[in-house]
Amino acid sequence: MPHHLNNNKQFMIGNGILAFAVIFVVVIFVYMSMRLQQQKSAERKFIETYTVVLESGFIGDSISLSINDSLILSARITQQPLRIEAPRTAEHSALMVVDHATDLLSVIELDEDGGTYRLEKEGNEVKQIVK
Repeated sequence: MPHHLNNNKQFMIGNGILAFAVIFVVVIFVYMSMRLQQQKSAERKFIETYTVVLESGFIGDSISLSINDSLILSARITQQPLRIEAPRTAEHSALMVVDHATDLLSVIELDEDGGTYRLEKEGNEVKQIVK
């Protein structure tokens, strides 16, 4: 009694093995691309700096200045103009000014190229001076 090959069964087994090989290669490439992306974002260094100048209206106020989640100043202002420099640490940055007496928050979006931002306070409102 001769042994007959089952061509249909062999074809299905071959396709199954090929499918597992393709899935394995896709998983390897996804893992490699995610790892490369993490290394790329971890290596990113910024050379730009932000300069914040408190021009007028801040004398005697207790304020906090933060860029993104980094506190750069938390003090009572005794002199004007007050100049503070901070490095750029993220792709997109915002300056947050908190007045401790009123707990009012003012947010100023910062440019990606760094620069100088002049601020003044009128009443309870903090404004950017555009020159």
